[in-house]
Amino acid sequence: MIHKRKTDSIIEEIHKIRREIADRFDGDIRAISSDADARMVASGCPVWKPEDDQRMHRSRSTPPFTQNQSRPGDP
Repeated sequence: MIHKRKTDSIIEEIHKIRREIADRFDGDIRAISSDADARMVASGCPVWKPEDDQRMHRSRSTPPFTQNQSRPGDP
């Protein structure tokens, strides 16, 4: 017996909205982010910002993994 795949209407709606937003900004993630930032500021809602406005970076104490190395927790 062949079962038809059930679609989740919520997930489908999320994908539809994501496609609409991507189309509106020609897929430019920077433009999407700038628009989201502008709407957030315009909303007047409080926004958390870290005290030290530095970007996150990889810990210097841990060397980067190479293809032949396993990551912690890998079998």
